[in-house]
Amino acid sequence: MRLEFAPYLLNFKEPGGTSRGVMTEKPTFLIKVYDEDCPSHFGIGEAAVFPGLSPEADGNYVWKLTELMANVAIGKPTDLSRHSSIQFGFEQALLDFSCGCRGVYYPSTFTQGESRIEINGLVWMGDFDKMIERIEEKLKAGYRCIKLKIGAIDWRKEIEMIEFIRHRFSEESLMIRVDANGGFTMDEALPRLKRLANLGVHSIEQPIKAGNPELMSFLCRESPLPIALDEELIGKYTTSERVEMLDVIKPAYIILKPALCGGFSGGEEWISLAEERGIGWWVTSALESNVGLNAIAQWTAYIGTKGPQGLGTGGVFTDNFKTPVFLAGDSLGFSTSEAFDYNQFADLKWHS
Repeated sequence: MRLEFAPYLLNFKEPGGTSRGVMTEKPTFLIKVYDEDCPSHFGIGEAAVFPGLSPEADGNYVWKLTELMANVAIGKPTDLSRHSSIQFGFEQALLDFSCGCRGVYYPSTFTQGESRIEINGLVWMGDFDKMIERIEEKLKAGYRCIKLKIGAIDWRKEIEMIEFIRHRFSEESLMIRVDANGGFTMDEALPRLKRLANLGVHSIEQPIKAGNPELMSFLCRESPLPIALDEELIGKYTTSERVEMLDVIKPAYIILKPALCGGFSGGEEWISLAEERGIGWWVTSALESNVGLNAIAQWTAYIGTKGPQGLGTGGVFTDNFKTPVFLAGDSLGFSTSEAFDYNQFADLKWHS
């Protein structure tokens, strides 16, 4: 077996705002595996590295991909325990190859076109008027769950936006999730969590910065609003580290991003550990291209998730790839009438 990888730069249609700053582009890498006797027949995956979040996003990243490429050629295993995004992409490529190189990673009723995945409508940060406009678009599209990125504009304006939604839609008719991306200070966290709870918000992701387990544990214990951990999962490489984090913090939910929490295999361990402790969970994408999103959607359907998932639609980028996954209202579906086009990867700069 052989492996090759190629860099690719995704460009945003509109700047994407978070409490960590504004993004206009997102680098990623494609991985393919194939039998050397038939290089045109390959499995594809995406090593969806996320600068600023992925711990492995440093000057050694390409060297790790090169090491993996060399080891695959000689049949030697590679330690990817600290390279979550590469693990994620390598797993995809192997799954695709083993399933016949047709863009199917996890066969299920989803890939047969018989079921769909409910998703939340993500509203990126922006100025007040722009966010209201984006909220209106999601509501008109029929979303029954929206997720608001908060923590960048004035807190009073953010509360005003949520009040605007709640005046029109009850808790029963519309679920509201918020993601602070660690944007709250400890002093302001509890009062803000109480205010959000009074407005019928479902949950909040990462109210304070990751890496403060005792403070986060206190918030999870005292908050009237359920707290979901996101960035807190990143960099927990071993089972013991994951167990310790869950047992110390005791969150209501964890958010699984396969590119950041150990690939699909790491995600499945997180699920097992969470369920043993009565902790809820859902799956979220992390600005992958449609290649990674296709694989995540299939995995999400395969593992039997419930409720709205945080899967992006791929529509935020101007130069995305085409896959059979499509958006229909507030759900993702899989088209069985469209073959996965592998020719779209032909002109990438493959390292071999």
